[in-house]
Amino acid sequence: MAEPPASEGLSTVSAPVVSPPLVSERVYRHRMPVRISHWLNVPFLIILIMSGLQIFNAHPALYWGDRSDRDWPLLSIRPVQTESGEIKGITTILGRQFDTTGVLGYSDGMRRAFPAWATIPSAKWLAMGRQWHLFFAWLFVINGFLFTCYALASRHATRDLAPTGKDLRSIGRSIKEHLILRHPTGEAAKRYNVLQKLTYATVLFILGPLIVFTGLAMSPTIDTAFPWLLTVLGGRQAARTIHFVACFAFVGFILIHVVQVIVTGFFNNIRSMITGWFIVEHVKRHS
Repeated sequence: MAEPPASEGLSTVSAPVVSPPLVSERVYRHRMPVRISHWLNVPFLIILIMSGLQIFNAHPALYWGDRSDRDWPLLSIRPVQTESGEIKGITTILGRQFDTTGVLGYSDGMRRAFPAWATIPSAKWLAMGRQWHLFFAWLFVINGFLFTCYALASRHATRDLAPTGKDLRSIGRSIKEHLILRHPTGEAAKRYNVLQKLTYATVLFILGPLIVFTGLAMSPTIDTAFPWLLTVLGGRQAARTIHFVACFAFVGFILIHVVQVIVTGFFNNIRSMITGWFIVEHVKRHS
């Protein structure tokens, strides 16, 4: 009998897959004015949000129009005593009630919309909460105004934040890649992707000004000088509601921003926002 070829009697061993070598490149990604404005906004926004929740606790309901109708709030967060004597925190949104005991409405044995750990000051102190809020609101406005001037004068807004036609055509692909946690690498990592551009531009030119103008509209002094502002916004209670919604839009942006910083390389991103230098890895090309 003829012997089988030697190859038939041996098990095949696949060659190990070798990842292509990577080359690191240092890119100066964030200029100093961007970094300073970014880090100033961190304490400003935290204090503004927490002191704003303290103010909301004084009247934990939102309405539309110019007057408050306690029977028909758009949102209310209140403690409710049941027939058994038990106190529960009930959050009502557009007429639908949700039991939020322990977090909203009633927490740690206290009747308050937002819990003590979420407000500045932690105790029920409306006057001090308003002082904190107004002081840091002006710091936030000044910081935002200076950054906007820099962004326009340096062309940072048009060069880095304004999406191009090519960017807009790639929105679908960019959303899909973000959902599966696949992020730009190489040359694409040197610039903002289309979702970053749209988000940052929206925060800078829409969400930020909206928060400022709705906040100003709730000031009697500003109303006297610019009575048309409340008319444009739909009334004092409407301005308060828009201000509240815009605040939580900011909270959502911050949470997503922090998650993206972590999943795309925490230390690389933090280093770039402190020093300006960002490390981009490229696949080494053989000559």
